[in-house]
Amino acid sequence: MEEYDPDRTEFNTDDAGFLVNPDQWNEHFSRQKAGDVGIPHGLTKEHWDVINYIRNMYRIAGRCPLVYETCRRCGLTRQDLKRLFPTGYLRGACKLAGISYREGYLSQAQLPTTAHDLNYITFKKTYAVDVRGFLVNPADWDEYFASYRAYDMKLPGGRLTDDHWRVIHYLRRRQSETGEIPTLYETCEANNLDLNQLEQLFPDGYHRGLVKIAGLRVR
Repeated sequence: MEEYDPDRTEFNTDDAGFLVNPDQWNEHFSRQKAGDVGIPHGLTKEHWDVINYIRNMYRIAGRCPLVYETCRRCGLTRQDLKRLFPTGYLRGACKLAGISYREGYLSQAQLPTTAHDLNYITFKKTYAVDVRGFLVNPADWDEYFASYRAYDMKLPGGRLTDDHWRVIHYLRRRQSETGEIPTLYETCEANNLDLNQLEQLFPDGYHRGLVKIAGLRVR
């Protein structure tokens, strides 16, 4: 799928509207896509502060910064972020910055592809995951998969608590009901969480942590 800015610059995007090559990004791309992510009246300095921080982090570290990092650096609350990017952090701010979840993994080592090595899973069950560790078929998910991912990500304490499970099951229930993964904002509001509390539960981030553990992925 091809997209064009007013200067006829060609942008190659995937089916979800993310820039295929983050290095092709320029400000025309952000302006062009703003209306598609719920920002119909143009980008303000507040929007550009977030977009430029994400871009700078990508240039420095080769990855998309976690939502927690971006909010702290830009002095934003969850409500501020929702006001600025109503479609979400990944599907709004990161998309306008020309970055997708894929760029979160450039610096990581090889990820495990099955759950059979977790010692407290006593049967030889395997799960098909992609190269970034996301479950290929969400219907294959079970609580063993979630427990393995929590262990693999080195969550504090190495195990999922009742608070983790409440949020994980919310995500899966909402995805089953609507066919869509709820946004960061919806998840926090439905579970009465602020960003600090979400970070304590899922320090790897909303998409790279919670969504992955819940056996879902943004396509």
